[in-house]
Amino acid sequence: MPLLPGAEPLRHDGGEVGVLLCHGFTGCPQSMRPWAEYLAERDLTVSLPLLPGHGTRWQDLAVTGWQDWYAAVDLELRALRERCGQVFVCGLSMGGALALRLAARHGEAVAGVVAVNPAMTFPRLQGCALPVLRHLLPTTRSITGDIAREGVEEVGYDRVPLHAAHSLRNLLRVVRGELPRVTQPLLLLHSRVDHVVPPSDSALVLDAVSSRDVTETVLERSLHVATLDHDAERIFADSYGFITRLTARKTARDGA
Repeated sequence: MPLLPGAEPLRHDGGEVGVLLCHGFTGCPQSMRPWAEYLAERDLTVSLPLLPGHGTRWQDLAVTGWQDWYAAVDLELRALRERCGQVFVCGLSMGGALALRLAARHGEAVAGVVAVNPAMTFPRLQGCALPVLRHLLPTTRSITGDIAREGVEEVGYDRVPLHAAHSLRNLLRVVRGELPRVTQPLLLLHSRVDHVVPPSDSALVLDAVSSRDVTETVLERSLHVATLDHDAERIFADSYGFITRLTARKTARDGA
């Protein structure tokens, strides 16, 4: 099945510090590619996979579930751990939820987490209807493209398959239960205005994780797909600063 333009995964072999980037639900690596390229240009080893069922047509997503999406990023993390001394996980929206689950389950194998507008909840009314509605209605309208910057578009599906949406709801419930197991340093960036994921989801993350090193940044000029929006450069620079600060601290501690 041909890929959508920009849906190609990105991998870059750089130095001993690795970064795994996870894209969002119905999206593809295109939404994260500038971020991945920014980090690759600074000699980090970078992996930006295409999640199963994404980047082709919505019918392919309809036959996958959250276990498939998580398994893909779990495999990438393990590969990076074989190549790199430290690995950081980053994600946008559902990708943020996947990154947090990786941190919860892999412990010290994850050096830090960067989450941008992480999804944690599902609209209650739609969520309650999904178990039945998904058998009656195959799709609903798209959730891609929530970007304030003019002339910028997100590559993704024009329909959301409800079977996959139901699986996403289950994933978010699982991740919420695992948040107290997240102890790694956390950089959380969220848009003040977001038409896809409410800012209260970020507050939920901040309240539930056990991390002591936590930085919260409010993005004033971007909507949901902030990695392609006005604040993208800030996300890139802040994440790189977060990674270099933590790697320098580890180097100093190991040398002491």
